[in-house]
Amino acid sequence: MVAITNLRSLGGYRNVHQQVVKDGLIYRSGQLNQLTPAQTQYLATTLGITRIIDMRSADERHQFPDVTWPQVQYQVLDVLAQVMNNDASLQSMVSSTGAVHERMIQLYEQLALDPTARQSYRRFIQLLLVPNQPLVFHCFAGKDRTGVGAALFLKIMAVSDEQIMADYLLTNQAREHANQQILATMASQLTPEQQRAVSQALLVDADYLSHYFEVIRAHYGTFSNYLQAGLELTTKECQQLRQLYLTR
Repeated sequence: MVAITNLRSLGGYRNVHQQVVKDGLIYRSGQLNQLTPAQTQYLATTLGITRIIDMRSADERHQFPDVTWPQVQYQVLDVLAQVMNNDASLQSMVSSTGAVHERMIQLYEQLALDPTARQSYRRFIQLLLVPNQPLVFHCFAGKDRTGVGAALFLKIMAVSDEQIMADYLLTNQAREHANQQILATMASQLTPEQQRAVSQALLVDADYLSHYFEVIRAHYGTFSNYLQAGLELTTKECQQLRQLYLTR
């Protein structure tokens, strides 16, 4: 396997009905701006990726454009496009007077409730309804915007909350080397306090995803209500998604 930071399949999980999410169809990742020819070949040929879904902001896409190839479709879903102070960057976290944990909790509330975020995640789920088209979706680090997208998909698949959280937290292990490189690059420009803030901002925390689902329950009552009223997904669309991605 050719290593790509935080790239992994959402397949293989067994749901509460003992059905298994099909492997080799949906992959999550960090941004794809520094792909080597070997990595590009791996995505295009070995995995057969036919679509990239980019959840980053316009600034992120401009500064760090994805590597693409002729056979791949490139789709932008700017999850936080209309959020005030749309900046999930490390610089924003460092310059903030508030604690990183509180900033991240606020971010996950926005991912649950912001109209543009909800519209983007609805479109994300609808894009998954195209059969037999392996895809990869990502943001910057593949941890927050991407983590929520993965959690939504797995939740619709009726995968247990414990497995959803375990997949979410795998990012800390998958990004360990990349995070160390980022910290080493920034270390000389930061105070010790800022270094601690960056270290924390580079990680996912169970509190974040737990809070995301708590916000959904508080505003919509149930996850099913959130899918229908919040994301405006139909029961038929969710059923079609399960038919496509679960073993019978």
